[in-house]
Amino acid sequence: MTSAPPRLEGVSGSSRSLRDLSFAHGTVGRAGLRRQDPDLLPALLKDPLTRVVELVEGRAEVTEVDRDVSLVLRPPRGTDLDHLSIFLGQDGEGTAYVGVVGGPGEAATDKWRTLREAGAVLSDRDAGLFATMLGLVNWHEAHTHCPRCGAPTLPDESGWLRRCTQDGSAHFPRTDPAVIMAVTDAEDRLLLARSPHWPEGRLSVLAGFVEPGESLESAVAREVLEEVGVVVDDVRYLGSQPWPFPSSLMVGFTSRAVDPTLHLDMEEIVEAVWVGRAELRDMVVAGRFGISPTVSISRRIIERWYGGPIDQQVEWVTPARH
Repeated sequence: MTSAPPRLEGVSGSSRSLRDLSFAHGTVGRAGLRRQDPDLLPALLKDPLTRVVELVEGRAEVTEVDRDVSLVLRPPRGTDLDHLSIFLGQDGEGTAYVGVVGGPGEAATDKWRTLREAGAVLSDRDAGLFATMLGLVNWHEAHTHCPRCGAPTLPDESGWLRRCTQDGSAHFPRTDPAVIMAVTDAEDRLLLARSPHWPEGRLSVLAGFVEPGESLESAVAREVLEEVGVVVDDVRYLGSQPWPFPSSLMVGFTSRAVDPTLHLDMEEIVEAVWVGRAELRDMVVAGRFGISPTVSISRRIIERWYGGPIDQQVEWVTPARH
């Protein structure tokens, strides 16, 4: 089956868009021009005013004071340059931030958290620093050799590229765009689905990676058609979220089904259902549906359709219809 790509409809206003997604509003300026200074990291890691974000096996240390959770930002240590170090930027007051990868086993206490665990409760500054550092570290770990000749690569430009030791070619961090979409029908029911590697009861909205030569709105239409056999139109942008697990940018949309009849690609989707608001509420209360964590754009998209927050621990709020 094929269909013409729908037209992208821009939507403004907090009542329609998602404006406060986790990781999406970092406050530290990236100061990209400073990265080219080969002496930048050595100088910053000698400056006691520099703040260091240390990452150990994907975890960063956090502290909690009066329920206010924040990253532990320490001064530099003499051994920091012995590890992968990345200039993360500077704030409006001139404070520089550097990410440093610690050795295995150094996250010895329960104060060390993953971004999934802590991202929703960190400030915009801290969540942005954590997400940037994690995405860059994931890229460095996966690109240790030159794709042209196979020679080893080394970090350069303050950790923002890797350079081939054989031919000198520069290789930059990659971000893989993916679309994630609420699909609704004429009755304003929401489509939820489960992939084969998810346990029963775990359902979410559809998502998929953008292919070369494809627009975002075309990717929405293609993914929905391929996975559940539904043609959609009226594609509208909601917001975007950096998702460094390992290197994605999640771009959220709404769309409307032309015909709600489902034809599942069982290799991609093993279960798909249309649900109304009352039905979704009953599913969660009965333990038949596990909502995504608060840090994820998928949860925010579902809650936006529902009309309010979904809390599996306490009584639900009354949904407000859009």
